[in-house]
Amino acid sequence: MMTEAERASIAVDGTDSLLGERGKGVFHIHTLGCQMNVHDSERIAGVLEADGYVPATQEQIDSHDFDVIVLNTCAVRENAAERMYGTIGLFNRIKMQRPNLQIAVGGCMAQLDREEIAKKKPWVAAVFGTKNIEDLPKLLDQNRATDKPQVRVSDQLQEFPSQLPAARASRVSSWVAISVGCNNTCTFCIVPTTRGKEKDRRPGDVLAEIRQCVADGAKDVTLLGQNVNSYGYGIGDRYAFSKLLRACGEIEGLERVRFTSPHPAAFTDDVIAAMAETPNIMHQLHFPLQSGSDRILRAMRRSYRSAKFLDILGRIREAMPDAQISTDIIVGFPGETEEDFQATLDVVRKARFSTAFMFIYSPRPGTPAAQMEQIPRDVVQERFDRLVALQEEITQENLEGFVGRDVEVMITGKLGKKDSDTHRVSGREKTGVLVHIGVPEGQPVPEIGDFVTVTVTHAGRHNLLADPDLAAGQTYSVRH
Repeated sequence: MMTEAERASIAVDGTDSLLGERGKGVFHIHTLGCQMNVHDSERIAGVLEADGYVPATQEQIDSHDFDVIVLNTCAVRENAAERMYGTIGLFNRIKMQRPNLQIAVGGCMAQLDREEIAKKKPWVAAVFGTKNIEDLPKLLDQNRATDKPQVRVSDQLQEFPSQLPAARASRVSSWVAISVGCNNTCTFCIVPTTRGKEKDRRPGDVLAEIRQCVADGAKDVTLLGQNVNSYGYGIGDRYAFSKLLRACGEIEGLERVRFTSPHPAAFTDDVIAAMAETPNIMHQLHFPLQSGSDRILRAMRRSYRSAKFLDILGRIREAMPDAQISTDIIVGFPGETEEDFQATLDVVRKARFSTAFMFIYSPRPGTPAAQMEQIPRDVVQERFDRLVALQEEITQENLEGFVGRDVEVMITGKLGKKDSDTHRVSGREKTGVLVHIGVPEGQPVPEIGDFVTVTVTHAGRHNLLADPDLAAGQTYSVRH
């Protein structure tokens, strides 16, 4: 996820000449959910711009001065529908002040609710599914002509979203999808329903897009997929993902490559070797555990057990001792006992994740787990609080290990002046840790996209601080 400073640094290339012009209409996209949704929003922006629409400036967003607003929805949590309809209601209040405003709803909840959205909220102009991004401009045209909601939701993927034009959200960091959909059957997950079966892009197409991103100024690329490390399995090439990682290492000008999310069961030794041996593949990994209880993992239909998970984790750390590994954990899955929860705590203690995205289980309509007997909320909350406390302790200890070390940070945002002489900038260390840097007096202030090698001086709760004292021999150097 981006920080506020990183969001503030976002610039859409090529819009300066359009400021003050409305084109076919000014648009704004409000995105909920995962990185795949963020990437889809870049494609939504791309097809709208290609059709003559103009992205709203921050001033226009703040004053609600736009002609089209797009809600890109998420369906992962239990309250996804409530959140979607609540947001649509807020948009309708804006429409009351701007009667010609068109509201469009896309993403995973649009894929699920389809016609229902238009029936419940008739002021919505267009509803489009995860596989219908390219149809949005036509739907908006048809709505203007008929004054009736337009719905286009397909179950079959006809065209990879990556084949559509994109308005990249950042000039130095890019998302590149290598696959869409998921072939797993986890009992808590709605993704296979909303995104469909896994379908991989051709390696040549992926590499061509990465090269174009680099040519456009990107220095950091994140490969996206529901299960990136099962890339190629559909065509019988189980080494396709590790080959792709190694090929990324041959792209001149590409400084950093990351990927998300892998599935533990498909994390093989060839992928570990590719990460360890390819210089621009970062030693940063999101490795979803979900539960440390083998009984619960079986109920979740996760195709690994805790011992296998820890074994793979051990092999990763043996090859890359500096690897920063995050995870996902669900607390309170149906049937979870205190013994099951203790097993999760035990794995967390052994795994020592750099950070964890922890969730209280919420039943998702349409999933098998939603039909199982649920655990009382107060019991789940108490367990959740214990897990958070444990992980916070581990995260703090991990961050303190950086103090006194030199790290290389790619600048992604500026936080403004620290005082009259010192500026503060922020960015990501190679393994993804957020670092806030105080620029020493008389030293150059780095721009977004520059690399700074700096001595870490303090550890925060979830980030690092670097206020180097050059007189004491600490490091500060900028590379463009």
